[in-house]
Amino acid sequence: MNSQFDQIIERKGTNSLKYDFAAERGKPEDVLPLWVADMDFKTSPFIIEALQKAAGHGIFGYSESKAGYFTALQSWYAQYFGWKLQSDWLVKTPGVVFAICMAIRALSKEGDSVLIQRPVYYPFSQSILDNDRKLVNNPLVYRDGKYQIDFEDFEEEIVRNKVKIFILCNPHNPVGRVWTKEELIRLGDICVKHGVYIVSDEIHADFVFEGHRHSVLANLKPEYLKRTITCTAPSKSFNLAGLQVSNILIANGEIRKKFQLEINRAGYSQLNTMGLVACQAAYENGRPWLEELKQYLAENLTFTRNFLSEKLPQIEMIEPEGTYLVWLDFRRLGLDDRQLEDLIVNRAKLWLDRGSIFGPEGKGFERVNIACPRATLQRALLQLEQAVNQQEI
Repeated sequence: MNSQFDQIIERKGTNSLKYDFAAERGKPEDVLPLWVADMDFKTSPFIIEALQKAAGHGIFGYSESKAGYFTALQSWYAQYFGWKLQSDWLVKTPGVVFAICMAIRALSKEGDSVLIQRPVYYPFSQSILDNDRKLVNNPLVYRDGKYQIDFEDFEEEIVRNKVKIFILCNPHNPVGRVWTKEELIRLGDICVKHGVYIVSDEIHADFVFEGHRHSVLANLKPEYLKRTITCTAPSKSFNLAGLQVSNILIANGEIRKKFQLEINRAGYSQLNTMGLVACQAAYENGRPWLEELKQYLAENLTFTRNFLSEKLPQIEMIEPEGTYLVWLDFRRLGLDDRQLEDLIVNRAKLWLDRGSIFGPEGKGFERVNIACPRATLQRALLQLEQAVNQQEI
């Protein structure tokens, strides 16, 4: 049966970062992009309708959200994550990375240590270093085809470096782990023990594959809630990144006040008018569309797994538990960074995210975005197969 997600939509010429800026970013114009984490799908019809109605009004003045906005958010998190939000916890920002920077500034001073777990979403590192903080790494351990946390090293790094903030990625980008309650509690308990604040990036929470369940860290124990800034957004779930709307949830009033002060210092006030409209529509009416999307992505994942197993067994897929991003291990090809980049970009004509940008631990890996029509994904994998086969001749 054909799916709405099989439709190939021309994105070139729309000022798409994903499609229209290859040359500006040092890539050939003819590469097929499966890099940045946005999807090649139209969003929910309910969201489009709400945006069209707002556009039809024709006035785009300063806007704020009314009670219905929070009610939609509250209902979503209660129903799907068992988390009962309170309205005064909410601080809206234009994006999660912006919020992470504000959190770093609010909860630490220059020279303080901030801990991350590489390989991890690369703006984490940039946010720490750009704000003149010390980056501390608790590298994930890749063992038996799965990434795990070294809890002993986690605590040792916190003590050794007097870490002030831990930035958690859950579900984890790029390795696709959905951390279990047990894992999160071990992390949370260590942070409480040593007085470490937690900034939890949970932007991919809606994308969890069968057999796994997303747990909101702040909802696991009251003591976690008191020291956690939880970063959420509809942007990944509903392909709304360009509308710049994120919902940051902070139960601790003192932390929230410090966080808001940093936003004020940055000179930021109201959100994008259309972002507010889209977010409320997404959380009110977007679930059926999202469920169909998740099924399609699961099928894309199966397609990728089978293709690599049959045609490219030398490339290992790290089985994702969540996100629509797939972490591939190319190390068996025996290529250095320059050779691997040449294979991917110049021979396969693909634009992927090079693993090393997520930290040295990602060397020899590539991140692939499978949120695209099946035909696009098949084309990309065929191009990769041809390039690898030619390289091995």
